[in-house]
Amino acid sequence: MSTRTIVIGGGIAGLATAALLAEEGHEVTLVEGREELGGRAGSWEQDGFRFDTGPSWYLMPEVFDHFFRLLGTTAEAELDLVPLDPAYRVYGPPGTPPIDVRSGREAATALFETIEPGAGNRLAAYLDSAGDAYDLAVSRFLYDTYETTAGLRDPALLRRVPQLAPLLTRSLSSHVEKRFTDPMLRQILGYPAVFLGGSPYGVPSLYHLMSHLDLDEGVLYPRGGFTTVISAIERLARARGVAVRTGTPVTSITTDQARATGVRLEDGSDLTADLVVSTADLHHTETTLLPERLQSYPQSWWDKRTPSPGALLLLLGVEGEVPELSHHTLLFTDDWHRNFDDIFGDRPRIPDPASVYVCRPSATDATVAPPGHENLFVLVPIPADPSLGHGGTEGDGDPRVEAAADRVIEQIGSWAGIPDLAGRIVVRRTISPGDFATDLNSWRGNSLGLAHTLGQSAMFRPRNMSRRVENLAYAGTSALPGIGLPMCLISAELVLKRLRGDRTAGPLAEPASVEL
Repeated sequence: MSTRTIVIGGGIAGLATAALLAEEGHEVTLVEGREELGGRAGSWEQDGFRFDTGPSWYLMPEVFDHFFRLLGTTAEAELDLVPLDPAYRVYGPPGTPPIDVRSGREAATALFETIEPGAGNRLAAYLDSAGDAYDLAVSRFLYDTYETTAGLRDPALLRRVPQLAPLLTRSLSSHVEKRFTDPMLRQILGYPAVFLGGSPYGVPSLYHLMSHLDLDEGVLYPRGGFTTVISAIERLARARGVAVRTGTPVTSITTDQARATGVRLEDGSDLTADLVVSTADLHHTETTLLPERLQSYPQSWWDKRTPSPGALLLLLGVEGEVPELSHHTLLFTDDWHRNFDDIFGDRPRIPDPASVYVCRPSATDATVAPPGHENLFVLVPIPADPSLGHGGTEGDGDPRVEAAADRVIEQIGSWAGIPDLAGRIVVRRTISPGDFATDLNSWRGNSLGLAHTLGQSAMFRPRNMSRRVENLAYAGTSALPGIGLPMCLISAELVLKRLRGDRTAGPLAEPASVEL
């Protein structure tokens, strides 16, 4: 008999889990509280512009390839992937020339050498180490359910402890600063910590592996935007019989003697199941959908944890071209330590000036903006604090949010040499931590999930099965293995591994052949 399974949440983790379990023979119903799927990887359209509202970097392509192959297809068949050149552009404050960062060992080392003599060879060694750490992470850490410690006790891994220990006990910033002097080069190597929901001063240096992705492997873009990734996985899930119900908020997970029996919906009706998988925000799942006696991670646990930063997002439709911005552009402040202290420190505030990320997908994709216009997605890491307010459209968000957005627009125009940027904006929407809390039930309004500090990584991260409720599983950004679209795909796979009783440290075996 097939297992009746309910998946809570229609983001990438929920859709991926539903697809994998349906492929396994489960009878799956996915329930999503909002009217649209995608979760953090959402989209918004107005006046001919279509904006991604979340992830915008396509990294770790082999993880996507592996996931699609588990379902008998390939990323190449499902997505139109475009390599970006340059991978991204970097600006400092006015007066500093921009830097175009191109992927590939030869280009990256040549760039570093032109900026800091001797840095090219040091970067080559750095990337060798980053690639080794990345291979180790994929083969030993990311796909491990940590149901047992067998993977950690593997003799081959234990022999690596002398090399691993310093990478776990030293911050990424200190690791970089020992090797490079130029401030901009340090920032290029340290900024990936933000992708991990943290600060280069707070994440362990093992995560220097992230530089392997953008500097060695390269950066891709799925033409049509990241909504095409969500649509592809939804398509595969539905093809396997998954019933998808949007506009269906869940108010609680129903149980009988500490065993999950289904979910209660906002309209008061119940859906019964043999297995429940929640991919909703883990804090919301634990502290709202379950009674306190059944919580594996109660509020007292969360009080001692570190969320990822919040985010101020700006979705801007701009008249005319903006060639000063690449597909991906980063603006770095001089006083980086203060910037991160404003976000994570004891007296958090919206940084001013801020380190800013701008995505201009219209540089690569004509479908995201009307002819003669540009699409800009701007992300400013800020404190995870819903009291900062809510965003809005055309400047009608909370005053503090809109004032910060005005400053960021002025900063981009000044630093990137676009003095008339503000006057050319024809569509504007802001999104802030208050919106993340309201729309996504995000803990403290954070934008990504639990930060990847040492104490919140690998075996220290919440597992994919409840310790208190039988037949209740978890996937998503705050569960194993972590933050980002590739991690969410792996998280879905870890649920399947737990159900199979698979305690190996690596990914599941792919089908022998993929028929297209």
